[in-house]
Amino acid sequence: MVSRFTFTALLALAFGGLLLLAGCGRSASDQDSKSTTTGAPVAAATPSERANEETQQASAASEEEHGHVAGAHGGIITSLGRDSYHVEAVFEKGGTLRLYMLGEDETRIQEVELQDLKGYVKAADGTESVSFELKPEPQEGDADGKTSVFVAKLPEDIAGGELNVTVPSIRIAGERFRLGFTSAAAAAAHGDDGMPEKVSDDAERELYLTAGGIYTEADIKANGNVTASEKFKGFRAKHDMRPKPGDTICPVTMTKANPLCTWIVAGKEYEFCCPPCVDEFVSWAKDPELAKDILEPEQYVKE
Repeated sequence: MVSRFTFTALLALAFGGLLLLAGCGRSASDQDSKSTTTGAPVAAATPSERANEETQQASAASEEEHGHVAGAHGGIITSLGRDSYHVEAVFEKGGTLRLYMLGEDETRIQEVELQDLKGYVKAADGTESVSFELKPEPQEGDADGKTSVFVAKLPEDIAGGELNVTVPSIRIAGERFRLGFTSAAAAAAHGDDGMPEKVSDDAERELYLTAGGIYTEADIKANGNVTASEKFKGFRAKHDMRPKPGDTICPVTMTKANPLCTWIVAGKEYEFCCPPCVDEFVSWAKDPELAKDILEPEQYVKE
């Protein structure tokens, strides 16, 4: 009787040990896999979330590829397709965004197919992207069916702040490219938040082609009856934030002036660092109060 009981007990212990070994043999990864597959499913990203992610990725990739380079219109130049093409993005007062299409050589205008573009913009401290449309704005000299500029009106509630922008698809010569940039990059390209913004095209013609203050009809004629963006089309600004003693400096930013960027005001030739500074200076010249503080050209020298 005792012998039979002992045998039964030993058999039960052996069976229990086998169960214990089987349980211990199951790996942690197996258990994790089971808990993952039997848990709540991961929700798919919403269109807004995907747009947010695309905006951040495109902006980061663009800055990594190209860095912060100032453009002729006072914007930020960023690359498309590993420098196959370039775009200068200009944030204007009033919430207007302009994209100037450039070639592999950033000084060359690039014409692209007429097309409506869809973009997404997000405040740097925001969480939601807002879609907007960029319309083609063919320029004088663009071929039929082509444009070298796109224009958009950004949402009023976020315009003027620090923005992240992405355009998921731009079609050029049968290929599609993604563009991403930030408004903060434009300021970084100039090295100073105090750099003036480019005025809008309509305001620019009014500014340059009408006399006022010390800016005369003779000045307009001497400058070729054109605006700064027309005269300096394709001009690439390089800002030297640390001029040396004796260097001619820009009257607006006090950075080193570029002898290729000049404008005649009150019959005298002034040198500037970039075309948007010419905008600012001419507006000063046409304001009777501000014009009083304008010095002679030879006085704008780093001491």
